Amino acid sequence: MNKSYQVLVVLLFFALIAQAHAENQSLEQAANDPTASLMSVQIQNIHVGDYHNLHDESGNTVLLRSAVPFMAFGKKNIARISLPYVTDSPSGESGLGDLVLFDLVVVEESWGRWGIGPVMQLPTATNDALGSGKYAVGPALGFTATKDKILWGLFNQNLFTVADNDSGKQDVNVSILQPILNYTLPNKWAVGVSEMNFIYDHEGDRWASLPLGIKIAKLKNVGGIPMQFVGSYERNFADDEVGSKWVVNFTVKFIFPVGG
Repeated sequence: MNKSYQVLVVLLFFALIAQAHAENQSLEQAANDPTASLMSVQIQNIHVGDYHNLHDESGNTVLLRSAVPFMAFGKKNIARISLPYVTDSPSGESGLGDLVLFDLVVVEESWGRWGIGPVMQLPTATNDALGSGKYAVGPALGFTATKDKILWGLFNQNLFTVADNDSGKQDVNVSILQPILNYTLPNKWAVGVSEMNFIYDHEGDRWASLPLGIKIAKLKNVGGIPMQFVGSYERNFADDEVGSKWVVNFTVKFIFPVGG
């Protein structure tokens, strides 16, 4: 079975185990909340306009992401799968990147919710230049809280190499921090920080990514299906190694609210 078929099997598996959940949160807020029990499919175009320490280079990636809520052992879970497809890169290669999958066990609280679970990275890249060549696993945890129109929180993922594909590349040992801050505006608009990933590389003992970004989002019903349109801009201030200098993202998220 080739890598593309493996990815489709995983997506189908999580679609089959989806179950209904009730939410006491507005759809506008839930669409920006990684811990919300919403089934969603999103397509995100990530355009890197410039790179640190590379001259006159750009890149582009289309990120496919699906989130599926389900119940297991009486607990709420959210499974999320992310698969990048690189359309343009400084290496000149294009194709699938590494797949990232996590399962978050979610606990509801009076102030919001928190979650914890495993995250894993699989070396599904179709070219060595597009992936790490490593199997990596680790813990993921985070929380979100709401106060009127404000949603805020913090999400953390940690990936540590457990095996490789004989790629000869450096091990993946990273911690990723994603701050969450959104403000709901009238007419289903929202503003906030972008999906910034602060990445600490334990192998190099340095911050590999230190971004600062903003986003604007609009929730709209299209053909009876809630869809969120998001535009964002990020500037990465970690410039010691090769990495993105500035990034523009555009996301379309299809939302399938489930109730029970």
